[in-house]
Amino acid sequence: MDSTLAKGLAALEWMVRQQRDCRVTDLAQAFGMARSNAHRTLQTLVECGWAVQDPTSSAYRPSLRLFELGALVSEVADTGALLRPHLAALAQATGETIHLAALDGAEIVYLDKFDSPLPVAAYSRVGGRAAAYCVASGKALLAAMQPDTQALRTRLGTLVAHTRHSITDYDALQAELERTRTRGYAENREEWRLGVCGLGAPVFNARGEAIAALGMSVPSIRFARTQARGLAEQVMACARDASTTLGYRSGPVNRPEARGR
Repeated sequence: MDSTLAKGLAALEWMVRQQRDCRVTDLAQAFGMARSNAHRTLQTLVECGWAVQDPTSSAYRPSLRLFELGALVSEVADTGALLRPHLAALAQATGETIHLAALDGAEIVYLDKFDSPLPVAAYSRVGGRAAAYCVASGKALLAAMQPDTQALRTRLGTLVAHTRHSITDYDALQAELERTRTRGYAENREEWRLGVCGLGAPVFNARGEAIAALGMSVPSIRFARTQARGLAEQVMACARDASTTLGYRSGPVNRPEARGR
């Protein structure tokens, strides 16, 4: 264990629990350390953005960064619980494997899932990862970001072929993302795993941010064009309902381009 890091985290937690401004001597007494060590610990927390120092009294207090991160953690946890009924309803209606995914760098991470009860089914696991440009949920989230080609290159790096159907050219990927935005859903036709196709649509929060994607994995034998279109309509409807649950309302206020003005 890194004792310096542990000491800093313990000091930060102690400050939060005091619910008042704290001085160097307070920390030194609480942890039985020299004033010089206490001062160095507090200054490190300030420099890293975890604490602030009052210029008048020289006392320290935790920064709002803790509140910001806590709110983000709470939002993720609450989001999963709020969206689970929507995933369950879509799984029951379609009989296919349904999952919730989030974008993490060049990959998506599966946050939740409902397995298909059918004899032939597509498989994924909670906590598993996949290349974002090869799966429908990833493409749905990339499309919602509306990145230019340079931003895509920075995020994704080299586009590696995972199957013979994988997109490995950035012009082709941009065209695919544009189709995704136009029709409202993304497709994966055996681009990540042979024999497995998928559909995905973004889920927006109250600020109009695409924070997750609702995805469906389908064996290729059940993914003819007519079947795929019908399933896509159900995926989009479910994603809209899920977004509404999170407080999203369509219109100028929620459009990402409007928020940037």
